[in-house]
Parts: sequence; C-alpha cells; structure tokens
Amino acid sequence: MTQKPIFHDDVEACLKVLRQDGIILYPTDTIWGIGCDATSAAAVQRIYELKQRPANKSMIILLADEKDILQYVADPHPAIFAYLKTVDRPTTVIYEHALHLPDNLVNADGSIAIRIVKEPFCRHLLKRFRKPLVSTSANLSGGLSPANFQEVPDAIKQGVDYVVRYRQDDRTPAQPSRIVKFTADGQVVVIRP
Repeated sequence: MTQKPIFHDDVEACLKVLRQDGIILYPTDTIWGIGCDATSAAAVQRIYELKQRPANKSMIILLADEKDILQYVADPHPAIFAYLKTVDRPTTVIYEHALHLPDNLVNADGSIAIRIVKEPFCRHLLKRFRKPLVSTSANLSGGLSPANFQEVPDAIKQGVDYVVRYRQDDRTPAQPSRIVKFTADGQVVVIRP
C-alpha cells in the first residue's frame, strides 16, 4: 500500500474517532502525540487518564492557521503574529485569555498553549476537522517523550481509539517544540528553547 492511500484513510479514520470524543495516536510536526477534540471536556479527560497525568498540567492545542488563534484567544498581542512569520521550527506560544475551550484544558491562569502546524498530515486533519486538536506527548506522565513511533509505550498504543499508520516507519529523530510566551509589552520570553 502506498503512503497516499494510508494518509487519506488515516485522516478519515481519525475524523470518525474525533467526532465521537475518541482519542488518537498521531504524528505531529514534532513528536508522536495523543490527540482529541480540544473543545470536548470528556475527550480531554480521557487523555489525562490515559497518560496518568495530573489535571493541573495543561496540554497544548494545534491549529492549522494563524487566523484560527482569534477564535480561541481574546486579544492576542499583535507582536505574536509577526513573530510567528519568523520561526524556523515548530514553536508553541502560550496565550493569555483562552476562549471557547473546556476548563480542564485551559491552564489555571486562563492561558492556553497553541502551535500552528505546517506538517501535512496534521494540517490536513485540522482543516478537515475544523476544530483544534489537543496534542500531548505520547508517553505516560513522567516518561520520556518518544522520538519516533517505535518509542511510544504499548500502554499508550493500546489505550487510544485509533493509531495512525502514516509515518510509523519514519525514524527521523524528533524533538518537542520550542515554547515561548509574550510579555504585556510584546517581548518574547523563551520557556523551552
């Protein structure tokens, strides 16, 4: 089977699972992630339980386009949009004043971490789903983040509703995204380089 049918079959299978509050194991623009509908509190809770992760440790969401940020963040600093045009690798930005997201996904201070993805599979899935996706590393809480599919723990592979086949054979070492936050005056603070 060629990659193209796998890609499209995986997108269709993911959409079906996501629309039923299910969780998926999928390749992102960084490492393999566990994902769900970021607007569903029930789906988000399932990820916390699968990862055995405390609910006060927030997760990030993925979006396909910069314009989508305005649906989920109240009044983002304008400097963020100029900054996003300059990033040379996957970068997650922490935004103040999250909107339209469940309480169990938003940080206690009201912030949400968002990454705009350019990776073809994630981008296509997001555009078809038309909602943000949760993306959290495919590991148990406290475990190492998997650099490729083979490093994903069996408990995670067996605990999700669908495992994407696309890019399972990709052995290219991957790493988590850079994480930044903007100050009130528009200065970038690097949280994870």
